[in-house]
Amino acid sequence: MEPANIANRITPSLTLAIDSKAKALKAEGKDICGFGAGEPDFDTPDHIKLAAAQALAEGFTKYTPSSGMPELRQAIAEKLKAENGVDYKPGQIIVSCGAKHSCYNAILATCNPGDEVIIPAPYWVSYPEMVKMAGAEPYLVPTKAENGYKLTPEELQNAISPSSKMLILNSPNNPTGAVYTENEIAALVEIAMEDDLFILSDEIYEKIIYDGAKPFSAASISKQIYERTITVNGFSKSYAMTGWRLGYLAAPEPIAKAIDSIQSHATSNPTSFAQKGAVAALKESQDCVKEMVKAFAERRDLIYSGLTAIEGISCVKPMGAFYILADISSFGLPSSKFCEALLEQALVAAVPGVAFGNDGVMRLSYACSKENLEKGLSRIRDFCARLRG
Repeated sequence: MEPANIANRITPSLTLAIDSKAKALKAEGKDICGFGAGEPDFDTPDHIKLAAAQALAEGFTKYTPSSGMPELRQAIAEKLKAENGVDYKPGQIIVSCGAKHSCYNAILATCNPGDEVIIPAPYWVSYPEMVKMAGAEPYLVPTKAENGYKLTPEELQNAISPSSKMLILNSPNNPTGAVYTENEIAALVEIAMEDDLFILSDEIYEKIIYDGAKPFSAASISKQIYERTITVNGFSKSYAMTGWRLGYLAAPEPIAKAIDSIQSHATSNPTSFAQKGAVAALKESQDCVKEMVKAFAERRDLIYSGLTAIEGISCVKPMGAFYILADISSFGLPSSKFCEALLEQALVAAVPGVAFGNDGVMRLSYACSKENLEKGLSRIRDFCARLRG
């Protein structure tokens, strides 16, 4: 018995594979410094957990509308208007089982077999695989460290072909930590609009930004761009709700309607009581987010200074999210070999850059304690010294 062809076209997530291996070693009693998974080490804030617990206690355990309960979709619409300057009706909001699910829904609803989706590299590992699962083709565009790993208008223009259907923009970016400015996003989406491309704007890390950087929503630029943009966001990163599996997208009405239809057959609806927690996340105090971002900023500074002090490693300072790319090309090893040795010999888990489309780097998540960072940096420094001989 053979699996379907699509199963042979995609590869498992390397980030989850590294995290699983690190957890297995930890279960064996090994002292692992885990920089693999993009998961905040903070607990979900109490007021969010309380709202979900209360919903459970009150028996809110039945189906909701397939695209999410009206109260949550209204709260998301209000958030998008107040914070992002984009005006959506609740009917244009689709609540899903995570921002990952939202991205896949968006691609599935807009791309046909043979279409090309332009993806700047380094990219989040799941984008190309989602495109393949939709029957379309990922078109990967390498970006340069000297440009802060940001796609330039010239690079985008050169990538567009008659088969191009969508541009994926992720800002703040996983894995680079890059944050595009308003002018940079405007320049890119205007080029995309000239060729009638859809824009998938993945903004899941929008609240995790540093040094005065400001998130910007592509859909807010103009009515024409709004009509071609699908905005994706969620609760996992900003509110430490990774296991709750709640994300959302906002789209023009025809696309939202198509996605609603797709989701109704795929999942029925997101988890009922988790949605109650999401309402609390949006409507109640945002101090919890500010506290987490403050901690992430301190950790960002620690890991950046620690890595750049190691001979043979260079980094672009992240302006958002909680990842940093370490350029390890000077050691002459493929990133998978480097990270495999780093885990086995130094007990440090990092994700090889080949998973993100750049084999000369590794990605480290600093969504972990300062103690873990300091210990891990010391081990990486010693490991690199041994490699240099």
